[in-house]
Amino acid sequence: MATNRDYYDVLGLDRSASEEEIKRAFRRLALQYHPDRNKEDGAEERFKKINEAYEVLSDTEKRASYDRFGHVGEGFGRGFEGFDIFRGFGDVFDAFFGGATTATRRGPQRGADLRYGVTISFEEAVFGCEKEIAIRRIENCSLCHGVGSELGSQPSRCPECNGTGQVRRVQRSVFGRFVNVTTCDRCGGDGRIITNPCHQCRGSGKEEKGRRIAVNIPGGVDDGSQIRLSGEGNAGTWGGGSGDLYVSLSVREHPLFKRRGDDILYDLPINFAQAALGDEVEVPTVESPVTLKIPQGTQTGRIFCLREKGVPHLRGGGRGDQLVMVHVITPQSLDEEQRRLVKELAKTLGKATMPREEKGFFQRIKDVFDAMS
Repeated sequence: MATNRDYYDVLGLDRSASEEEIKRAFRRLALQYHPDRNKEDGAEERFKKINEAYEVLSDTEKRASYDRFGHVGEGFGRGFEGFDIFRGFGDVFDAFFGGATTATRRGPQRGADLRYGVTISFEEAVFGCEKEIAIRRIENCSLCHGVGSELGSQPSRCPECNGTGQVRRVQRSVFGRFVNVTTCDRCGGDGRIITNPCHQCRGSGKEEKGRRIAVNIPGGVDDGSQIRLSGEGNAGTWGGGSGDLYVSLSVREHPLFKRRGDDILYDLPINFAQAALGDEVEVPTVESPVTLKIPQGTQTGRIFCLREKGVPHLRGGGRGDQLVMVHVITPQSLDEEQRRLVKELAKTLGKATMPREEKGFFQRIKDVFDAMS
């Protein structure tokens, strides 16, 4: 490096400056012109000159030689090279003003979780089932069992870090000695190197494999439920455990039933005569049909409850109910005899009136929509 400028001028000092003044000037200028902070053209070169000047003037013998001869002998002008153990100016700046940096040796890392989607029927969601799924996951190599070395050989200690996985470098700065600890580049922090890689996994210790796994789906699950299979995910590294497998469930719609929580909803159509006179009808359930008695005068929207005919509670015993909502269907076409009979009936019925109920009309409508939502 050229030394065509007086070192005292570089630091903005008189030749009579004390050691403390030299240190303060260097600190101020180094902060001002450090390339990580100052992006102006020439800042890096100015920073090097500041460092070179400080290397000389902060050393008693070098300063005396410079004051007397204008140089300090062989090797003078290479003071900046004392920092070449750093990787870039950011490390120099940290050493001057932020202390030492450290790196942690690699430890056990848990494997990644996997996710898989399964579609089941309405009945399978109610009563539970077992499904077999096919997945692909990362496992320890079946030949070297995750070691990475060919059978009969073992990884050797890394000569760069002596098996620690870390490289320690010591450098001197204005404020004393600093230790910089980094992950070993050669072994990647493992402390070992593979000298004879396994031919099956090529030294990685891992391979992808297909597996068929039985999934036990309990009764009571719903659309969007998720089942966790512990340890069925990808294998871990550096001795870490395997991840988990999450199975997400989608439930197909049923042609007759809907679900609300653990209750099952069913719409029951009846005709005018059944509603007016009453009847006994057969109602399907998820297990087997049951007989339901329809009392005379039943109105559209009335709900009957079939106890314990719903979905089993996923947590705890018991089941929900099946709610049967009645819909009185008006015929859209009548033959001549039916029309005659209805007309005769109409003469005797008089004007229609709303049935008297404990609940008001709007509350009844709300209950109907709540039951169907």
